[in-house]
Amino acid sequence: MNSNGVVEWAVVESDIGPLLLAATDAGLVSVVFHARPAVRDRALAQLRDRLGAEPVESPGSARLAEPIRQFAAYFAGTLRDFSLDLDWSLTSGFNRQVLRELSEGVPYGTVAGYGDLAGRAGQPGAAQAVGAAMGSNPLPVVVPCHRVVERDGGIGGFGGGLETKRQLLALEGVLPPPLF
Repeated sequence: MNSNGVVEWAVVESDIGPLLLAATDAGLVSVVFHARPAVRDRALAQLRDRLGAEPVESPGSARLAEPIRQFAAYFAGTLRDFSLDLDWSLTSGFNRQVLRELSEGVPYGTVAGYGDLAGRAGQPGAAQAVGAAMGSNPLPVVVPCHRVVERDGGIGGFGGGLETKRQLLALEGVLPPPLF
């Protein structure tokens, strides 16, 4: 058992499909897209391995109440900035540095390039490493890796799939809503 003790989780519905939210004593630790049973079970096994604690399903948890409320408000268009305690224990080193920079420096309705973010994190030549950091982001949406795009205007990759990235950018007014 790690110092975080219990990991509580719940699956919530959203405009981009079911999301698994998991939290420790320290805060929200994981957000997983497309959390249907197979994906959910894989995510829970990874949490168990990486955090050394048995995840407990707890949809009514006080620890998850605020993340669930803020996600609902974000998808309703009434919340632009998440203000949640975050548990950064699933990321470290350069990845954590880049994700923190992203979290603090790329506000709602804006985008940044991979290279731009690398420069802000003090590693100007590390655009590809930034891409890897985005791919390993344990807290997507809250730590807005969907706001990182290619310099030439390409949308870039996304762990949740490009359609999900487009939907999030449309929600924030960066892209026009999909026509169909």
